[in-house]
Amino acid sequence: MRRLAVFAGGFSLGVFLAQYLLGDGWPLLGGGIALALGLASTGLPGMWRRRAVVLFAALSLGLGWSWLYARQVQRPAQAMAGRTETVAATLCGYASKSDFGARAVVRLEGVPGKIMLYAGEELLDLVPGQTVAGQVRFQDAARIRDEDITTFTSKGVFLLAYGRGELTLGEGTRHSLRWLPAWAGRAMREQIQILFPGDAAGFLTAILTGDRSEVSGKAYTALTEAGLNHILAVSGMHCGFLMALAGFLLQSRKLQALLGIPLLAFYAALTGGSPSVLRACIMLSLPLLAILARRENDGPTSLLAALFLILLANPFAAASVGLQLSFAAMAGILWLTPRLWKGLTGEKKRGRAFRFLAATFSASMGAMVFTVPLAAYYFGALVLIAPLSGALCLWAAVWAFTGGLLSVTVSFFCLPLGALLALPARLAAEFILLAAGLLSKIPYHAVYTANPYLKYWLVYAYVLFAAACLVRRTGRRKYALASVLAALTLALTVRLGEARYHSDLDVLVLDVGQGQSVVLASGGAFALVDCGSANSWKDPGETAARQLAAMGCKRLDYLLLTHYDKDHVSGVTDLLDRLEVDTLLVPGGEDSAGLQGVVLSAAGEHGVNVRFLTSREGLDFGRGTLTVFPPVGEGEDNERGLAVLASAGDNDLLITGDMDAATEAKLLEAYDLPDIEALVAGHHGSKYASSQALLEALRPETACISVGSNPYGHPTEETLLRLARQGCDIYRTDLHGTVHLAWNQEESHG
Repeated sequence: MRRLAVFAGGFSLGVFLAQYLLGDGWPLLGGGIALALGLASTGLPGMWRRRAVVLFAALSLGLGWSWLYARQVQRPAQAMAGRTETVAATLCGYASKSDFGARAVVRLEGVPGKIMLYAGEELLDLVPGQTVAGQVRFQDAARIRDEDITTFTSKGVFLLAYGRGELTLGEGTRHSLRWLPAWAGRAMREQIQILFPGDAAGFLTAILTGDRSEVSGKAYTALTEAGLNHILAVSGMHCGFLMALAGFLLQSRKLQALLGIPLLAFYAALTGGSPSVLRACIMLSLPLLAILARRENDGPTSLLAALFLILLANPFAAASVGLQLSFAAMAGILWLTPRLWKGLTGEKKRGRAFRFLAATFSASMGAMVFTVPLAAYYFGALVLIAPLSGALCLWAAVWAFTGGLLSVTVSFFCLPLGALLALPARLAAEFILLAAGLLSKIPYHAVYTANPYLKYWLVYAYVLFAAACLVRRTGRRKYALASVLAALTLALTVRLGEARYHSDLDVLVLDVGQGQSVVLASGGAFALVDCGSANSWKDPGETAARQLAAMGCKRLDYLLLTHYDKDHVSGVTDLLDRLEVDTLLVPGGEDSAGLQGVVLSAAGEHGVNVRFLTSREGLDFGRGTLTVFPPVGEGEDNERGLAVLASAGDNDLLITGDMDAATEAKLLEAYDLPDIEALVAGHHGSKYASSQALLEALRPETACISVGSNPYGHPTEETLLRLARQGCDIYRTDLHGTVHLAWNQEESHG
């Protein structure tokens, strides 16, 4: 078993090295070097020789396999990028809604890997195995314009296909048993909608079928902020519940072993086969195989074997955030949880309640020990309340899953009985959602890496506890001391992060991709101008809320929207779910984008005071002032937007939204604007904005361009030259990340 663990670990290490450190041609060279080291290891003594040879041989195989897979699967797909062809594709699952219609995973004959097809809503009427034909344009799934994306390739999708014109729907082999798991998943989702209301239906759909699309944004935000969103992602916990239920019903270990493996395989296919599900199913299957073969099984070997099999099927899965979090959590549970459990329970007899809480706490801390750095890196958050959330809600997750599965299954045969059995699952789901909502409102329930000092504190905390582990003294006092020191230094870290924004006026042009979101802070007052992004992989509402939280903002005084285009308002609903807002200021009149209703509805739901600007208005703002100018142009939304002037003493910053040159001229004509220190360049650096007339009239010293991946060529060379000739220092969010400017009356710095 140890050799198997060494082999699986070496292979996986090779794949991760190929994915993260080595370029296109280097994995093959690295594999050759690893093979040479393996041959050289034959000179080592005894046990070390065998392990070293196995390790380096596996490392060589992992590197070589990554190179071969990229050459045989990814490169042929990439060669098709940019081409427009007429194709016939077979659906691999049910389609889902997208921003402009629907999307579905398909396969093309002769093309390795899977393809994500984007087309009209007619895809929603198709079933797995059915064919669709028509003209599509291909795009590389690993790189969208100038952004590297791993979301698709980590799932085995190497091409994106965009439908051109009407698609022809065919029959195909839709009645094949191959599609039975997908059909069963769809049937379960439909039955859940019958049995459960509102957010409970979305919650049960997620934990039973792996489909999180029905979970409302408000519920998902609360679960995320409370550290409970892992309950939504079908993983080892859910598969464990499934096997526990099967064991309870079957009452025979051998029968459970015989039926459990196909049951796990079916469930993995039904839920979409994510890396976390595959990891759990493989790890649970290996002990079942050990029972049948009368062999021993150990957790670390099972974990590494699962990783080996997943990466063998698709080396690009190494970049999956879900895979990394799932395996890190399980590694922590295997390593730390037993030690914590033993330390908490000791030799004395303990009551059931204490043992349950100790088990829950031990499992939560074990799962967190290796996932916290990953979560901080990928999601920018450290959820401090997660251990408490787990202790409060784990029992409810068991009831929700098992009760939901039983009620849905029974309802296919007897709907009234299924509805009756659904009541405990509904109550458990609603309890979790209620608890998540309350826990996420507790001050400092989470801290965010928008505070730049937090990453240093994380390193310090891990070094601190590692030192406690290495100290030879026994007992719990050393861990208690480490915990107190970690808590005190964390409080200091949070305070230092908030103290960074103490100027008379702080301005942060947030990196939200192709969109705009500008934070203004002065003397304890906070405002946000716009909150949107055109890049679907960006979350402007979360970005703004976490930045404001890191600044010590408990309530946003003003949310100002220059206009209603998606790249300026798409994050508003998420922001309102995360942060209380006092006043929303928006332009009057209708919008052509159709997003005004969405914004106003969200504001009404959260009790936000809405004001439509029709005249110039000055707002008290801490140690500074905000001046909001009403629309001065006509025509498109861009020209009928607000402009915002933030001032602190003689220092001023102007935000013009997406105004073009003609509207800028009207703004200059209508209002007496001062010389400004900084300008947020109009329309993301479009050549039609930030005109020479505006620059000459206002003479900005600094220009900030909020821009990301886009097909328009923003910022244009023409605009960059115009700003440079004016003598502006130019900062771009796509190059520099979030831009921070600060002024203290007469003094300013960026």
